[in-house]
Formats: sequence, C-alpha cells, structure tokens
Amino acid sequence: MILEEPVVVQGAYLSDILAQPDVIKGLFGRYANYRLNTHVVERLRSGKFRRIVLTGMGSSFYSLIPLHRALNANGFDSHWVETSELLHGFEVFFSHETLLIAVSQSGESAEISDLMAHAGDFGHVIGITNQRHSALGAKPDTLLLLHAGDESSVSCKTYVASLVVLQWLSGQLLGSDPGESVGEWIEVERVIRQYLEEWSNHVKEILPFISGVRNIFLTGRGNSLAAAGTGGLILKESTRQHAEGMSSAAFRHGPLEMIGGDVLVFIFDGDEKIIPLQQRLFSDLIGLGGRAHRIGAELKIPKVFHLPQVSDGARSVLEILPIQMLSLAIAARDGIEAGRFEHASKITRVA
Repeated sequence: MILEEPVVVQGAYLSDILAQPDVIKGLFGRYANYRLNTHVVERLRSGKFRRIVLTGMGSSFYSLIPLHRALNANGFDSHWVETSELLHGFEVFFSHETLLIAVSQSGESAEISDLMAHAGDFGHVIGITNQRHSALGAKPDTLLLLHAGDESSVSCKTYVASLVVLQWLSGQLLGSDPGESVGEWIEVERVIRQYLEEWSNHVKEILPFISGVRNIFLTGRGNSLAAAGTGGLILKESTRQHAEGMSSAAFRHGPLEMIGGDVLVFIFDGDEKIIPLQQRLFSDLIGLGGRAHRIGAELKIPKVFHLPQVSDGARSVLEILPIQMLSLAIAARDGIEAGRFEHASKITRVA
C-alpha cells in the first residue's frame, strides 16, 4: 500500500504568508525618509517622560519585545505590559509622564478600544496599527501605519510589519543611523523572498519531524522570545495543534518533565552570546530521548530551519518563517486548511 504525501491546502493564509516580502518592501518607501516628531524624542531624551509603556495583545504584544529590550539596554525605564493587565491594576502608568506605545493590528480589539478611551491621560501616545479608521487609528498623538493590506485570519503580514515599524521606531528613539537601518531591511526583504520561494520544499522537509507529534514547545531567549510567543499562538490558531512558546530557561522549570515521543521542542539559537545555552538545552533534550530541533544560522540542513547571520532586529523577522512553514506542514498532515478559523475571529471584541 502506497501512502499519499500530505498536500497543503492553498488558501488565503498561505497567500498572506507569501505576500510578506512585498509588505516589507512597501514599508521601505514609506518610512525610509520619515522622521518621528522631534518633540517626542526631545522629551524622552531630556527625561520628561519618566517611563515608556509598551502594550498590545497576542502577536502585537510579542512584537514589542525587541523594542522593550533595546530601550532598557539604553537606560530608559521601559515597561512591557499586556493591555488587559494595563487596564486593571497599573493606574500609576496613566500619567502625563508616560510615553505609551500601543500596537494592535486591527486597532479595534476590546482591550485597545478600552485603553484609547484613556488616551488623554498619557503624555504622548504612539499608535501602531494596520487600520487607520479604528479606535487606535483615531486616538494617538502619533500614528504609524503598518500598510500590510487585508489579512485573512492568522497574523503574518501584520506581525512582520509590526516588527519592521517597531525597529524603525527604535532607531528614531535611540538615534541610530536611518540609512544603515534601511540597508539592513532591504537585505532582509531579499532573504525572506528567497526563503518563501522554496515554501513547498520547506513544508516537505518538516513533515518527517512532526509524525506522531501532539505537543510542541517553542523556546528562545532575548529577542527570540518574540518568535517563540507568536509561534505558539499562531500554531494554535492556524492548525489547532497544541503549542506553547516560552523562554528556554522556563522550559526547564516544569515542561521538561513532558519529554516523550509525542513532544517536539524547537529551540531558537538567537544571538551569538546565548547560542551555547541553547546548544546545551538541545543536547540535554536529545540525551533524555526527546525530540528537538534548533533554528538558527548554524543549521545548514534541513534548509527550512537555517537562517542567515543577520542583526538581532532582522533575526526577529526571519525567525517566524520556519514556524509559518511548520503550520502549513501540520495542517497538511492533518488534512485541513491552515488558518481557517472555526471559533475565533480576526478581531477579538470581548475583553
């Protein structure tokens, strides 16, 4: 008996994934020569903002991790707070001494809509959204649009667009060279385009790794926590496969006990300083008889898990690509269309 190879159902979600390079390219033209309001930058650098609060929900929340780390590394008091929590128990942040940076791809989620009712309580609000005509699009002092176009269901175009715009914003706030950033993102767009041209082969490469898998963990450190968190979310959304993203250290605090034949762990190598820690986790998992695979620049085979050596900011975008391929492979394995919602909706309207 010859078993047929699983086939990817090519729906709107796949189309959105393949459109990501065009979205990034479009952002170059819109932001390469744009500058943030100098008044905001001056207030931040002069200490008139006591704190910066970064907020969002879902993948929008995770996309803020690289900016949060960059701000703190440069001596600013940055707080990364999920919007649902910010609304209940963080009243001290509702102050004219707070710079609020809010990300919501729809701009209409229940929590963001509630937060924008308090927009006037903050010193300045920077809103990042894909929808100009939304609660977040209407209320901020500074609006940064994602220009990702319509998105069918699972966040992919809007997620990578959020990372790119936030990287641009990081440069504006911290004073990095705009020309250098643009050159870097042009290279990233080229790399992503080349990667996605091989999407069908990437899916085929993944299929042997997921046979019998029912539990997936995505682990990372530093900026890679963005891909780990978003990856766990989109796998559940797009395939109804149980998946969880967390820090590599947190994985050792409990989930390690789950290691077995139906558990697969992906480990993002991240930047060079933490690769030895990630290698140790991988070795320990294999030593325990577990199933694991690394994702990073050191991996040459299979190609789906290989990412070229780039800066930390650029890597944050590239790291989500293998997880998108993983979602297509899981859906093909299970005979469903990836990204087709049955219970959820694109906009979460109940807090």
